[in-house]
Amino acid sequence: MGAVTTPKQDRSRATRQRLLESAVTCLAEHGWTGSTVTVVAEHAGVSRGAAQHHFPTREDLFTAAVEYVAEERSAELRALDGERGTHAAVDALVGLYTGPLFRAALQLWVAASNEPQLRPRVTALEARIGRETHRMALRLLDADESRPGVRETVQGLLDMARGLGLANLLTDDSARRARVVTQWATLLDDVLP
Repeated sequence: MGAVTTPKQDRSRATRQRLLESAVTCLAEHGWTGSTVTVVAEHAGVSRGAAQHHFPTREDLFTAAVEYVAEERSAELRALDGERGTHAAVDALVGLYTGPLFRAALQLWVAASNEPQLRPRVTALEARIGRETHRMALRLLDADESRPGVRETVQGLLDMARGLGLANLLTDDSARRARVVTQWATLLDDVLP
């Protein structure tokens, strides 16, 4: 039997979710310096006090936001049917690095490189997200990591996907990205039988 929630708990949960989604949007669109708690609260349609109730510091808000959206994306990837094939798996994994979450995470990485109080939180968050993404990639590709070279091949795919995401930051790189995804899928079919 599930826990019973009150309307107040539901509103609090909805407010928290709006704040997290707005934080990612603001970080992706305005960068770290342009994304304050006030800006996020206004975007989410809540008061600054409500935002600070849920997230006492700016660092709390933005690390929780990137983690929340990463978990949502991970759930989507876990739900993919393994029978969809290598191309669909590669395309889905590359998709992790071409949307607003990647833009937001990149802003957080840059901020962490300059702000010592943020660095350990972002480092720990990225390590956790990286491990989960690697596990999902192995599952989606039905790859056996105990075979020599498989771990490095999958990590190379994820590194390549991150590079495609960086290339997409300044210009629409979708046509070239589609060709690269097709080529990587073909290579993986040969390497990961």
